[in-house]
Amino acid sequence: MQEPMLRLNGVNESLQIRIETALRGADIPQRVELAVLTLFPEFPVPKHLQSPQLGQASDTVWTAENVSLATFLKLMHEQRILDTALDAMTVSFEGSKTQFSLLRQAAIVGKVAFPLPGESPLGGLINVYLEGQNLGDWLEAATWHKGRDTVPRSIQDDNTMGLDGEAVTWI
Repeated sequence: MQEPMLRLNGVNESLQIRIETALRGADIPQRVELAVLTLFPEFPVPKHLQSPQLGQASDTVWTAENVSLATFLKLMHEQRILDTALDAMTVSFEGSKTQFSLLRQAAIVGKVAFPLPGESPLGGLINVYLEGQNLGDWLEAATWHKGRDTVPRSIQDDNTMGLDGEAVTWI
């Protein structure tokens, strides 16, 4: 019988986790709530959500710390986007910290999608900030899959996708 795969969640794993999303303009809080909770079900959504009205646009930021990444990581594994995730989650990697964004429109339907760096897509973003002493090892473990036995990957290696989102061809 095969051993069950170790599932990381970031909490109690020596990581500091901060998740943020900004509600601006006509963003409808209930839809933003659905997007965030689909990826991060333990995110503490503020009470008394007010929908924007004429003359009263949304302008707030929801922030939470140390929210489990378990569902987010599980979805990445199910969607088989682990190499892309490693690349996207480490574009801003600086040894013990990194920051990456996720598309809220994709999150609403249970998909994990990363915008190209510098993009501000329609529907907004969920920003994730991670910090920890062994963050690089944690990211590689969190995105590990059996294919890495054959084609090893590491943070910002020669197989990292380009900043334009194009894949690097492996030789």
